[in-house]
Amino acid sequence: MQWWNMFRSLTNSFYRHPGLPVNTSRLLLRDFVAADHASVHRYAVDPKVTQYTEREPNREADTKVFLAHALAAQRRRPRKQFDLAVVLKQDGYLLGACGLHVTQPPRNEGYLGYWLGRPFWGNGYATETVKGLLTLGFQGLELHRIIAYCCPENVGSIRCLEKVGMRQEGRLRQHTWKHGLWQDMFLYAILAHEWRRAGR
Repeated sequence: MQWWNMFRSLTNSFYRHPGLPVNTSRLLLRDFVAADHASVHRYAVDPKVTQYTEREPNREADTKVFLAHALAAQRRRPRKQFDLAVVLKQDGYLLGACGLHVTQPPRNEGYLGYWLGRPFWGNGYATETVKGLLTLGFQGLELHRIIAYCCPENVGSIRCLEKVGMRQEGRLRQHTWKHGLWQDMFLYAILAHEWRRAGR
């Protein structure tokens, strides 16, 4: 029954967005389904995975709330929130999550984020994921500008964002509250014409 519900949710034309799922060379960025709970929670409890995100390691209830919000967002029209599962094309194995949220509809702006389970670090999957989100944003949603926030200590994400053509536009002082401290964040951004010009 779980597999049937997953299939139905992925193939129901009313809920499908024309830009989804996003295909990359090795990955599929697809809508979450309820059956993803265990796979998401497996990595979301890891402090290393959440170290540079705005979240603490998930409790069981946190993962349930996250999935409930993601599933509810799929049904909203117009849809402005795209929290997606990152899965391997070859076997459908879930290795992380990513998101693209339309934050300024009049300006056609959105922001992206992502996390991957530790076993999948260092394989280029993060870069591939971000490229897929940019394709969704600029091609599927016709956004003008996409931004990302990055902790200054997160060297891996800095490399990833710069590799896909995003530029650092500034340092936001004491932007995020975590671990009992205000923390600075780098602001990265890319414009639609820059993405098209690079042929990404």
